[in-house]
Amino acid sequence: MKNIAIFASGSGTNAQNIIEFFDKKEYAKVKIIVTDIENAFVLERASILKISSKYIPRKVFKENGIEILNLMRENEIDLIVLAGFLYMIPECLTRAFHKKIINIHPALLPSYGGKGMYGMNVHNAVKLNNEKFSGITIHYVNEKYDDGEIIFQEKCEIESNDTPENIAEKVHKLEYKYYPLIIDNLMNEM
Repeated sequence: MKNIAIFASGSGTNAQNIIEFFDKKEYAKVKIIVTDIENAFVLERASILKISSKYIPRKVFKENGIEILNLMRENEIDLIVLAGFLYMIPECLTRAFHKKIINIHPALLPSYGGKGMYGMNVHNAVKLNNEKFSGITIHYVNEKYDDGEIIFQEKCEIESNDTPENIAEKVHKLEYKYYPLIIDNLMNEM
């Protein structure tokens, strides 16, 4: 059995989607959810879905991450999946889990990536620049925001009358459809 850890900072809709997808699989499962926000709703989702969870303050991520690395080893984690996780992953973790930490970004990288480019910030920028397309990028995580090798991209068309909220909705649909499938492919390659 392969084990997945999900790191999430918010409500956890992508996390829930991934958990439910792997709940039907016999070769892989979500073993733990980690959050850097003490009252993140993802903790409630984890409880409802009977998944172990752990709050780890940002200062632990910032200091060196050894506690997080040890938690991943204790849980025999094979793949770390970022699902709306908004803080930098410590270098000790990116080294120990080289090409075993992935993230989903709500735009077609390298456009609209980097520090501060997440959620509605991205969709507002896409709209402001009158882009014809947006989409998702699934990529490996390294020591820089949104810089790791791209694994998969999928785009959606943006109409001239789309609002940032409409764009967000289109991108979310792509996330829910493709993120579990790409994770599944990676788990099968391990």
